[in-house]
Amino acid sequence: MTKVAMIGAGSWATALAQVLAQNNNYVVLWARRPELAQQINQGENKRYLPGIKLNPSIAAGTDLEEVLHQAEAVVFGVPSHGFRDLLKVSFPYMRKDAVIINVAKGLEESTLSRLSEVCVSELGQEVLNRYVVLSGPSHAEEVGLNIPTAVVAAAQEIKMAEYVQDLFMSQDFRVYTNPDLIGVELGGALKNIIALGTGIADGLGFGDNTKAAMMTRGLAEITRLGYSMGANLITFAGLAGVGDLIVTCTSMHSRNRRCGIAIGQGKSIQGAVGSVNMVVEGIRTTGVAHQLAQKQGVEMPITDQTYKVLFEGLSPRDAVLNLMGRGKKNEVEEILLTNKAE
Repeated sequence: MTKVAMIGAGSWATALAQVLAQNNNYVVLWARRPELAQQINQGENKRYLPGIKLNPSIAAGTDLEEVLHQAEAVVFGVPSHGFRDLLKVSFPYMRKDAVIINVAKGLEESTLSRLSEVCVSELGQEVLNRYVVLSGPSHAEEVGLNIPTAVVAAAQEIKMAEYVQDLFMSQDFRVYTNPDLIGVELGGALKNIIALGTGIADGLGFGDNTKAAMMTRGLAEITRLGYSMGANLITFAGLAGVGDLIVTCTSMHSRNRRCGIAIGQGKSIQGAVGSVNMVVEGIRTTGVAHQLAQKQGVEMPITDQTYKVLFEGLSPRDAVLNLMGRGKKNEVEEILLTNKAE
C-alpha cells in the first residue's frame, strides 16, 4: 500500500482520504486537535463530514513527524492562508522525493501569489518537478458518498499529474490531467468570488436570469485575468473553470454561495461568515483579485463590486445596479480579442 499523508482534517481532506483509501492506499491525516484525530480513528469525522463511515485504511494523528514519515505523497488540504506556515513546518519531515499535492482553492493575501508560487518561494524552483494541484467541481459532501465526480490534476511536469491521476482515479472519482498549472490554480480560486456575488444576488431575491448572467460574465472576467497572467484560455472552459464555477454558484453545499446569500439578506460580513461556520475562501480571494486586476490592468466588474460590498460598505443592491448600468460592450470581441481594460 502507498502511504499518503493528508495535512488537514476538514471535510475536503477527509473526503479525499476516503477516495485514496478506497484505492488501496494507507492514508494518515494530520489534525490540530487530539479530539478530532481520535474521532477519525474511531471511524467518522463527526465535526466536518458527519454520517460517513471512514475506510479502515484511514488513520489520524497530531504529530506531524509521525504523519509524514515515509509518505510517498503529501496532500495539503488546508485553507490557503495556512498553506505557507504548514509547508514550512512539514518540509523537514517529508521524503525528499515526496509528491506535493495541493487541494486548496485560494491565493495568498499578503503576496498576491498562487499557491504553487508560495511553494517555490519556500522550497525553490525545483519543487515544481513534483508539485501538483487537484481542482474542479467537487463538494466534499458528495465525494464522501461516492457520488460520481470529475476533477483535474495540473502540474508543470505532466508525469506528476499522471501520478496523481493514478493515485485518485476510481469508478466514482474521475481525474483528468492538464499542464496549465496557472489556469487551474486561478480558476479554482477566482470562482469563489463569483459564487459570493451570485449568492448576494440570490439573497436579494433575484432570479435565474440574474444568476446566469453573473456566472457567464464572471467566467469572462476570470478568463481575462487568467490570460493576462499566462494561463491557457481553454482551461477556463474545463473542469477548473466553468465546471467549478457552475457547482460553486448553484449549490447550497458551497460555503461562498451561502455566505453571499446571507449578505444579500442583510447580514453583516462577520455575521454571514459566522452563519457558514467554516472558512469562506472567497472573501480573502476577492481582496487579492481586486489588487491583481489593478496590477494587470484587467477589467473585473463583478470582482470590483463584490470587493466594494465586502470591504467598502457598498449595499448589495447598489452593487447589482452598478453592474447593470455599465456602458455598452461587445461580448464576443471582449472575450476573444481583449484582456485589458478599455
